[in-house]
Amino acid sequence: MSEERKRTQVADVDRSLYDFTKSEEGYERYDDGLTPEIVRAISAKKDEPEWMLQMRLDALDKYHARPMADNWGPSIAGLDLDHISTYVSPKTKQAKSWDDVPADIKDTFDRLGIPAAERESLAGVGAQYDSEIVYHNMREDVAKQGVVYTTIEDALHDPKWEPVVHEYFGTLIPPTDHKFAALHYAVWSGGSFVYVPAGVTLDYPLQSYFRLNAQGAGQFEHTLIIVEPGADLHFIEGCSAPKYFEANLHAGAVELFVKDGARLRYSTIENWSKNMYNLNMAGDRSSCEFTGITFAGATQDLDTGCKVVMNGPDTTATVNTKSISKDGGINTFRSSVVVGRRADRARCSVSCQSLMLDDISRSDTIPAMDVRNATAQVGHEATIGRISDDTILYLMSRGCSEAEARTLVVNGFANPVSKELPM
Repeated sequence: MSEERKRTQVADVDRSLYDFTKSEEGYERYDDGLTPEIVRAISAKKDEPEWMLQMRLDALDKYHARPMADNWGPSIAGLDLDHISTYVSPKTKQAKSWDDVPADIKDTFDRLGIPAAERESLAGVGAQYDSEIVYHNMREDVAKQGVVYTTIEDALHDPKWEPVVHEYFGTLIPPTDHKFAALHYAVWSGGSFVYVPAGVTLDYPLQSYFRLNAQGAGQFEHTLIIVEPGADLHFIEGCSAPKYFEANLHAGAVELFVKDGARLRYSTIENWSKNMYNLNMAGDRSSCEFTGITFAGATQDLDTGCKVVMNGPDTTATVNTKSISKDGGINTFRSSVVVGRRADRARCSVSCQSLMLDDISRSDTIPAMDVRNATAQVGHEATIGRISDDTILYLMSRGCSEAEARTLVVNGFANPVSKELPM
């Protein structure tokens, strides 16, 4: 294949915002691979209750017992878990002020715009660097409404919230879902715990940002959100990593529990480097809007999924995802909708839109619908396509260059998602 054939039809995205690295000198890094000793070490470091350690060890057994699927979608031939470190820590305490975050880590989040976004338009921010949360804070007026926004590790050490985590953790996305779900529960670290009391409406979003800096490592954050009846929350999640020439892995999980009459908007934007194998699992229950956008470039393979479980009457869920692929990038989106027998008049809409910037990229959508109530309304639609030559010619006739025309089309495609994000 010629170099001309390989090149995308639009100018390369400037990844200088993401493709910078920081030294790992002085970091704590566990050995590569997956063993009971590593799992026990992660649990001991976090001083977890016994039930969490047992859940980790059981998940590790499930991971080793389950064969690697050969129909996953994107190829994962280049991913060797024996050469991935599942825990890397900058060995810094969690801070509530950006001034207390180590300078090199703070510089990373400054360049990504997180502190500025917090000052301007967020009710709270959590920032994870490799395997640990380095910054977590929420506005006092939000805390006074009874909203809890903390790390799962901190919730596990709180007598009030540990039983709540125990009740919900791993129930919507269980370790038995697939091999990488089991992997996640064996070595998870970081993430956020959010609880919004009944009737409380947050005027500004909460946001967590996950930055993977280490080379040849994995990131396995877990986010657990509970929105009580009549409450309203917008939660935003962002992810990025620099480019390396060896495999990295991201296998995060998000469990969203939305009670009767409550509303949750969950928005995510991910920009990974081409060496990143990404598997992001999101599960939502009851009335929820899930919006996400992913970018795949070069030889990058992305595999994301959303699981919707609807058990109550008049529940609604909306899933709207967009993906952009270029230079042979591959995007795969999997959706699972489960409507229980008691979910009278439940409504769920899943929409997957994919834009490919050349004819060597690929996008797939794999839906699974399990509907057990005749009054439910469930729909799935997918649109996959390339930039229309007619559209480009029209924009060029109005004075745009070809590159400007293609950029306008891409920005217009992503804008419905990106305009909701303060970053």
